[in-house]
Amino acid sequence: MSREFTGVIEKRGNWYIGYMEELPGVNTQGRTLKEVRENLREALGLIIEANREVTENVAPTL
Repeated sequence: MSREFTGVIEKRGNWYIGYMEELPGVNTQGRTLKEVRENLREALGLIIEANREVTENVAPTL
């Protein structure tokens, strides 16, 4: 299954900040657009993995 998420990147001073609109907690910063895009992909993967682990630990008790 593949999904698409909306990444938002804004320039703030000398930094770029980025976040995913659909998933709270997926946010990052970087000095370059390339860096912030890479960081967003990594943050997205980490949040999805953490959410999956939480779901797996809760589901058996339901």
